[in-house]
Amino acid sequence: MWALRALCLAGLGAVLGGGSADQCSWRGSGLSQEAGSVEQLSLHCAEGSLEWLYPTGALRLRLAPRLPPSTATIKGRDPWHVTACVKPAGTFRGAQLYLEREGVLELLLPEAPRPRVRCFSWSPREKVALFLQATPHHDISRRIAAFRYELRGDWLARPALPSTVSLSAEGACRPCNDTEILMAICTSDFVIRGSIRSVSNDAELQESIIGVSAARIHRQKFPLFQTGGRMTGSIRTPLRCGVKPGPGTFLFTGWLHFGEAWLSCAPRYRDFQRIYEAARRTRQNPCEFPVD
Repeated sequence: MWALRALCLAGLGAVLGGGSADQCSWRGSGLSQEAGSVEQLSLHCAEGSLEWLYPTGALRLRLAPRLPPSTATIKGRDPWHVTACVKPAGTFRGAQLYLEREGVLELLLPEAPRPRVRCFSWSPREKVALFLQATPHHDISRRIAAFRYELRGDWLARPALPSTVSLSAEGACRPCNDTEILMAICTSDFVIRGSIRSVSNDAELQESIIGVSAARIHRQKFPLFQTGGRMTGSIRTPLRCGVKPGPGTFLFTGWLHFGEAWLSCAPRYRDFQRIYEAARRTRQNPCEFPVD
């Protein structure tokens, strides 16, 4: 670990031209890097990818997203934290990925990881980066360290993210409070009124998949639920949350992560009606929402 930290700090001033990049993604080869060097990268999008062929040395990736105003601020208030998620490619080989937070390294992805999403959060005042360290091999051919990333600024939104580093199981899985529910209907990628028709568990990915029958689609930024005929879809949540099938109508809210819907808040619809009407009477509702 000390060797990794020394290598990281030694390369802070070195910027090498070993790859092609735009504002969102980077692709390069370790063959163009000097032995023991650290290439400095900086990406500025809310999502993108990195592909490192024949890894040698190390990469240090600074995350500096220009987040959309709708997610970065609500009514002029700054986000409490920024959340990032990384998803390794199925062929991730030849390197290990670390989270560097205030100079301390924490392992996110070992070499040849399971294809699980890893997430972490930080406050705007913290200094964070991703540190990709090549692992020694006699033959570096056919080794590619590649992953996709997503970032968002969440103000009061508390999605139960997959494999979240910064949240305990209790914090990620507890029911949303009234304030979080009201914010979720305003800022989520999807807001679906419906019922649970099934729950299946994926032990390998540590995910639960909730099958949902939708009665009304209030919002979906992406076609998660088809609007013609029977409206059904699936929403994911961490397996540790222990979701069980149950009767009743719910208001499902959440985010899209790497093309999949992830649950944020899911109050029973009658409870949401009570919460929203109370907030509207006192003019505390952050946005207008149709309530039947």
